Amino acid sequence: MAHSTKKNSNTEDDALRLDKWLWAARFYKTRALAREVILGGKVQYNGQRCKPSKIVEVGAIIKLTQGHDEKIITVMQLSANRLKAELAQLLYQESDQSIKKREENHQARKLNAFFSPSPDRKPDKKQRRTLIKFKQS
Repeated sequence: MAHSTKKNSNTEDDALRLDKWLWAARFYKTRALAREVILGGKVQYNGQRCKPSKIVEVGAIIKLTQGHDEKIITVMQLSANRLKAELAQLLYQESDQSIKKREENHQARKLNAFFSPSPDRKPDKKQRRTLIKFKQS
């Protein structure tokens, strides 16, 4: 008698892991990357630090960091499959406060880069010595 122990992952009542949902919603490129970020404490589930195996529920609030940006999202739908970007955006809704904060941070970074431009090239040996003398005095 052969009986199958394989689970059907398309049923609605299956538990969906947080790392898999973040990957499916296209917040991170790979599940491994999503797992690392969660373990690094950069993702909070309903205000709590959690594990990658945390079961995701509709209505949960997730706070996550992507690069310089911090997003606060509400889970609207569940999907274990990675979807097209347009469909993946239907899985969650970002809070208005989060969008506003990200735009403010973007403008601040833009202005900071404008007022402190990086040099065209590295300083040569003579210029480095001059800078070192200036810093030490």
